[in-house]
Amino acid sequence: MKVLVTGAAGFIGSHVSRALLARGDEVVGLDNLNNYYDPQLKRDRLMRLAPLPGFSFVQLDVADRGGIERLFAEQGFDRVVHLAAQAGARHSLINPHAYIESNIVGFTHIVEGCRHHDVQHLVYASSSSVYGGNEAMPFSEHDGVDHPISLYAATKRANELMAHAYSHLYGLPTTGLRFFTVYGPWGRPDMAYFLFTKAMLEGRAIEVFNDGNLQRDFTYVDDIVEGVVSVLDRAAEPDAAFDSKAPDPGRSRAPYRLFNIGNQGPVQLMDFIGAIEKALGIQARKDFKPMQPGDVPATYADVSELTAWTGFKPCTPIDEGVANFVAWFRAYYRI
Repeated sequence: MKVLVTGAAGFIGSHVSRALLARGDEVVGLDNLNNYYDPQLKRDRLMRLAPLPGFSFVQLDVADRGGIERLFAEQGFDRVVHLAAQAGARHSLINPHAYIESNIVGFTHIVEGCRHHDVQHLVYASSSSVYGGNEAMPFSEHDGVDHPISLYAATKRANELMAHAYSHLYGLPTTGLRFFTVYGPWGRPDMAYFLFTKAMLEGRAIEVFNDGNLQRDFTYVDDIVEGVVSVLDRAAEPDAAFDSKAPDPGRSRAPYRLFNIGNQGPVQLMDFIGAIEKALGIQARKDFKPMQPGDVPATYADVSELTAWTGFKPCTPIDEGVANFVAWFRAYYRI
């Protein structure tokens, strides 16, 4: 297949691109290489992709309507994995306009490109943050998700709704993937586990929010990648049993699906920090802070729908995943 991967210089996008290339797909990677975090890390991820047969890179912003229209017209993609987005729930309190430009305007350009150029399947990144004020555990795709508590979450929910409209109106198969706290090698420097590791190695205290009383369904990046690729290979289909009088939020008469990808178990933040301490051989100094706006106390993924659809279930243990990340961190930063 010829696959467009947006956000190819990003954490998940670079890993997904490598997986697709490894099995023989042609990958066109797109990224704007912005400075939300160190662009050098993004360039280094691309350097790992550049020598691989079948890879080409386009530096372009998804918010550039004309550029995206030309790209789709010239390339003729079979499928699209849309991972480019302005990330980070907390940052959306500081710079909301960046989220509208990338996550709403940019998403519009991508679905329009898919619509007009016969793309067989659009797989796009949503987020566990869409569950927002919902505290029913575990989070299920069958739950309502209409109470976002950050603009980032609202834009991701908007993507899901926009995708459904395109699936309904134009028969475009779309699948949204709600990622749960992804971590691992080549990760994002704004993520807590990255910040913890850096601070501990530099002898600084780490900031622990909500006094450490947080739970997250930490999901290793290799599991995320396998989920993305497995879903990409099976396009969304209409649900013949869909009942419009009692509509299921995760299903539709249109070729539209939503799936959680998580490790199926919340981990106490203090236990996750303990795994980093063990991998580093360093005891962290902790600066306890109150809950931050836009945060939720816990996340927990029900992945039964993903497993039923693909046969895949994330399973990487925290200690193993954290050890892999720490080994990469030491090697990359020559520590």
